Amino acid sequence: MHRRHLLAAAGAPFITLIPGLARAEKPMFSDADLAHAARLRDRALQDTGALAMVKGLTQGIGARPAGSPADAKAVAWALAQCRALGLQQVRAEPLSLRVWQRGPASAALVAPERFDLVVAALGNSVGTPDGGIEAEIAFYESYAALKADTSNRAQGRIVFVDQRTERSRDGAGYSRAAPARFGSAVEAARRGALAVVIRSIGTSGGSSGGTSGGDAPERIAHTGGMRYDDAAARIPALAVSVPDADSIAALQAQASAGASGPLRLRLQVANQIGVEAISHNVIAELPGTDLADEVVLISAHLDSWDLGEGAVDNAAGVAIVCTAAGLIRAAGVAPRRTIRVVLFANEENGFDGAQAYSQRYGTQRHQLVGESDFGAGALYALRSRVSTDALPAFEAMARVLAPLGAPLAGNDGRPGPDAAMLMRRHQWPGVELSQDGSRYFDVHHTVHDTFARMDGSALPQNVAGWAVVAWLAAQAPVAFGPARG
Repeated sequence: MHRRHLLAAAGAPFITLIPGLARAEKPMFSDADLAHAARLRDRALQDTGALAMVKGLTQGIGARPAGSPADAKAVAWALAQCRALGLQQVRAEPLSLRVWQRGPASAALVAPERFDLVVAALGNSVGTPDGGIEAEIAFYESYAALKADTSNRAQGRIVFVDQRTERSRDGAGYSRAAPARFGSAVEAARRGALAVVIRSIGTSGGSSGGTSGGDAPERIAHTGGMRYDDAAARIPALAVSVPDADSIAALQAQASAGASGPLRLRLQVANQIGVEAISHNVIAELPGTDLADEVVLISAHLDSWDLGEGAVDNAAGVAIVCTAAGLIRAAGVAPRRTIRVVLFANEENGFDGAQAYSQRYGTQRHQLVGESDFGAGALYALRSRVSTDALPAFEAMARVLAPLGAPLAGNDGRPGPDAAMLMRRHQWPGVELSQDGSRYFDVHHTVHDTFARMDGSALPQNVAGWAVVAWLAAQAPVAFGPARG
């Protein structure tokens, strides 16, 4: 049975509670803390600092792959921003890593028709031999079809995986499609393939949940990380634009019907693997008072892929959490627990920053961990991943967030990639502020991830949500952990 509580404000909407949640016998937060959270919310809604911060990072620095000169500039920029916001204990913690560097890539269909393809090498992919690779295509309509193949059809061919990405608000379509990017090279190599090419994991046009409203399909390729298995050969891995994948699929249908000959591809790509580099986690804090040794972690990742400017992925998240912490600082009331902002290094291709944070701070008590890493879309829900005793606190948070249209939606939250890794490893409680990602994968990991294409209208609402959650998590009279499930 669902319980409903009226908001204190007259005429405010109901909030649906998590099934089975008992009403707290006494208020979880003081009236003063709730009033302060509401003031933070309202101030954030009027603040334009986050948009200015996104512009500074994207247009001032641009793409910032981990370990690159631009990454070092981004670290220096982030330190300056955190200090300007009045945050304390601002620092850059170095970590060593081995990075992948993109080289030139080209691909063309050479039979039964001839045309150049728009491609991007997948992160970590090896290159082709100097002369490139030309071979017949072994076509698979999905990643599942490739994994199920027990024949020798892929032997000596270039595997093409036509895995489509469905548009969705919560990113579920991407989650279903992304394994094709991670794993197709291994599965193709196990079957003797020379290389693998996939339909881009994205919604940037064409027939796989592409642009709406009459927009023309966009021939842009989506990059992203992939992996190898030591038990299989390392073969080149590329993604083609969604419209190009549609063309290949149509030609394959003709070939399968006997209306044309087999499809052939020519590929050439050069990348560098395992380049030694240095990057940094950027950390800043609002020191706590009586519970200063406990941490409320709000985070984003500072790095981006080398295509575009990294606006929605993840300059938006950087701006959201930094601005939220800055507003709490400017309000002049110290939190009970320490609120820590972490801008992780190399989320995109290795999680090195999260791993380093885990090693350094894994024994410190964390009250809550969360990460803003889903662009600039509007918030529509609050989801926790906490102990049952902490659920009344999230009910109270949801009441403060009600004017933002972000009701409490469950205790199954996914707190962003770096934060989720930390949550699982240490059983730290987590929070997800769910954003509308319906358009996120149109530009994700592409040349179109730029400030000019980003809709920043919902940034203040996001800042408001994070400021409320961080403040109330820091003030809560109960521990939120361990994480549930």
